Amino acid sequence: MEKEVKVMKQDDCIQFLGNYCIGHLAYVSGKSPHIVPVTYFYDKENKCLISYSAEGHKIESMRRYSQVALQVEDIHEFHDWRSVMVNGKFEELKGATAKKYLHTFANGVQDLLNRTEENKVDFIKDFSSKMESETAPVVYCIHISDIVGKYRTKAS
Repeated sequence: MEKEVKVMKQDDCIQFLGNYCIGHLAYVSGKSPHIVPVTYFYDKENKCLISYSAEGHKIESMRRYSQVALQVEDIHEFHDWRSVMVNGKFEELKGATAKKYLHTFANGVQDLLNRTEENKVDFIKDFSSKMESETAPVVYCIHISDIVGKYRTKAS
């Protein structure tokens, strides 16, 4: 008997995003789509995804075409998985705003990892110094325009 793929409720999609911090970011460069893994943090207060990156292909491409997608999944086996896809708009953050969001990102990811990992992590200090260096990261958020989730479970 084939298991049915079901659609997740919006609240479940949001909760799912908040329980993970690694996803696959899709963006367009020229006429080609690109997909790369990224670390993100779902900011409940601002209802956006926060991330950062060094200058490069991804950032340059998102500056030119700001529509992006992020897909997050949790796959246990063929009939036991969940997947959420977010469509949204890239916004580059600058100055004090970038520093504030990077701090929110670092604290959020650290808290999530401390809740879910066996080994406690403490890397918030690493992010504070990054904003002061000559090659400060590009901090950005993805404003969510729509979100859809699907899942399949053994019990379906």
